[in-house]
Amino acid sequence: ARALVVRQLLLRRAAALGIGAADPAAAEGEEEVIAELLAREVAVPAADAETCARYWRNNRQRFRSPDLVEARHILIAAAPDDDDGRAEAKRKAETLIAELSREPGAFGALARQFSACPSKEQGGHLGQLVRGQTVPELDTFLFNLDPGLCPMPLSTRYGYHVLSIEQKVVGRELPYDAVKDRIGDYLQDRSWRTAVSQYIRILAGGATIDGIDLGAATSPLVQ
Repeated sequence: ARALVVRQLLLRRAAALGIGAADPAAAEGEEEVIAELLAREVAVPAADAETCARYWRNNRQRFRSPDLVEARHILIAAAPDDDDGRAEAKRKAETLIAELSREPGAFGALARQFSACPSKEQGGHLGQLVRGQTVPELDTFLFNLDPGLCPMPLSTRYGYHVLSIEQKVVGRELPYDAVKDRIGDYLQDRSWRTAVSQYIRILAGGATIDGIDLGAATSPLVQ
């Protein structure tokens, strides 16, 4: 309902300015009319170099290359609602961990023999991973364990995993020159969204609207 009211406010303002009068009914035309209206009436300055640099200095932790983990696993599959199956999967995973503790070089062969994951064809190798590429319950361990064989089976919705962390590469802070364009685009977009929101509130302040509160304003707001 809010979106429909906002749309009508913008279209009425466009009509008052003579924008898009040729084809006010077409849906595609309405989008173009609104885009032209906003381009004409909502202008924000581009973020200057000092503003971008200051944002980078205050938010350096946000601009890092991702942490990387190289890992392999053996999945002993069990459905989430199969208590007996999960108990058996856990016991099997514990047996494999004990065997790998004695003979680490057997990981690939055991993965090919027992894993229910397609990665078994590569000896259980998952390749290089960044956060979010696996299910959250596995992701937590991938990025918090030290390299080596995890000493306990890891439970996920798919079953139990025998997990080995092969290598970890901690992300590094990116220099300003590598991210300044991204920061400029972000700040420009943020300023534009704020300005559009304020513009809509001003339009609402000059209209009669029942049942929807758009936070109407009767005077320009500070950006």
